[in-house]
Amino acid sequence: MTRQYGALPVNRRTALGVSLALVYSQFTWAQGQPTRQFPRNALRGVLEFGQPPEVLLNGSPYRLSPGARIRNANNMVVLSGTMSGFKVSVHYTLDSSDQLKDIWVLRDEELARKPWPKTPLQAQAWEFDAGNQTWIQP
Repeated sequence: MTRQYGALPVNRRTALGVSLALVYSQFTWAQGQPTRQFPRNALRGVLEFGQPPEVLLNGSPYRLSPGARIRNANNMVVLSGTMSGFKVSVHYTLDSSDQLKDIWVLRDEELARKPWPKTPLQAQAWEFDAGNQTWIQP
């Protein structure tokens, strides 16, 4: 006959630890997600994902660059194939070949930050406050 001494307390400690971790994660999630910092050259647009690397940016055909990084609303990197068929508001940067390099799917509070430039000409003419992640039109 085999006896297991202390198995029940270990299971209780494990269950308590897991429970506390879940409660803590829900508490920190409820406090809100941290503000994402977008670069000065990030523009805003509406991106419709087709079969990778093909996309429509503001209704015009574009391509994802090799190694393009797509971050979802939780700031997690996602594969372009998982986004096929979705149409989302984004901030994006272009590489030297005018292909999409970095893409951030916007959360509601990020989308509410207005104005945000939609063209490189607007970005050159406006002033960017990197600390507050806001643009000021002249």
